[in-house]
Amino acid sequence: MEYEIGTGKMARRAYGFDEVAIVPSRRTRDPDDVDISWEIDAYTFPLPMMAAGMDAAVSPATAIEIGKVGGLACLNLEGLWTRYEDPEPVYEEIASLPDEKATRRMQEIYKEPIKDELIGRRIEEIKRGGVVSCASLTPQRVERFAPMVLAAGLDVLVIQGTVVSAEHVSTRTEPLNLKEFIAGFDLPVIVGGCASFSTALHLMRTGAVGVLVGVGPGNACTTRGVLGVGVPQATAIADAAAARREHLHETGRYCHVIADGGMRTGGDIAKAIACGADAVMIGSPLARAYEAPGRGYHWGMATFHPTLPRGARVATQQVAPLTEILVGPAHENDGTFNLFGALQTSMATTGYATIKEFQKAELLIAPAIKTEGKTYQTQQRIGMGH
Repeated sequence: MEYEIGTGKMARRAYGFDEVAIVPSRRTRDPDDVDISWEIDAYTFPLPMMAAGMDAAVSPATAIEIGKVGGLACLNLEGLWTRYEDPEPVYEEIASLPDEKATRRMQEIYKEPIKDELIGRRIEEIKRGGVVSCASLTPQRVERFAPMVLAAGLDVLVIQGTVVSAEHVSTRTEPLNLKEFIAGFDLPVIVGGCASFSTALHLMRTGAVGVLVGVGPGNACTTRGVLGVGVPQATAIADAAAARREHLHETGRYCHVIADGGMRTGGDIAKAIACGADAVMIGSPLARAYEAPGRGYHWGMATFHPTLPRGARVATQQVAPLTEILVGPAHENDGTFNLFGALQTSMATTGYATIKEFQKAELLIAPAIKTEGKTYQTQQRIGMGH
């Protein structure tokens, strides 16, 4: 339904996770009978999750740990691990910065050039851990570094930006042709972010195995404030799921919808799946782990943009081992621990045995606050919480 917001200007109502609820069905299930595993391309994961390619959440070591727990971790190949031989002192400095100086200093830190040799080395470090290796590049740099990731034996490539489209227009540079690149690339490719039916459908038509859905919902992101761009996650995911059905009908190929950002609790993850996602990509929940490289802080990939930062360094506090955050056991009742045990229990409580079944769950509109995923920024009065 559209609403007139001014003469001749219409707008559609959109919903965030805090504004929807999952309706129980006529049956319940034993949680042990619920299967939350996720299959994408040739890979099967016990957990339907990706760790976001954010420096505060994923290092080669945490990528290995997440892989052993059952998820897939994405390493940012344009971040600290490929700019610095030893990034540990850099992490220490970032954690020590006062809020009023963090953004400017991080802009300087990230001016350090990417070292080509470190790209292959970091991928090899993850592969030696015996887990599926996944890493991200921006569209602007993917053609330059593609041969290096192939040579290093990467398993899954993510092409990621704030907003990625299948039709980038530029009069100054030759843009990346996603469809041609993916067709000629020997690895499965996930692309994103997007937040609408049409953009998701066009990205699916590039041949990607998955699309990331989310523009600005993350705890460390300020895109919605800086650019005024974004779609609340429940609506964005549902629209992308509709695009997936259209694409499947057109081509016979299934493209995975991966909800990216805006999820703090197990309930948020459950709602993302119920809205139509196949899996979720999370960052800030993982930055709270003892093993996280961010030392109790979290920041997004656009926090350090040289001319228009679109993120904040937020304090997360390291509160538990990575395994407790992902699969428990939980010792707190706020929903931020045992995230995927919560998903399994949510599915059991509402009567669904698989992710595919749970995508068909009934939802209803529920009273809610206006924003989603901005808890840390609001509490600390930084970023979009000012």
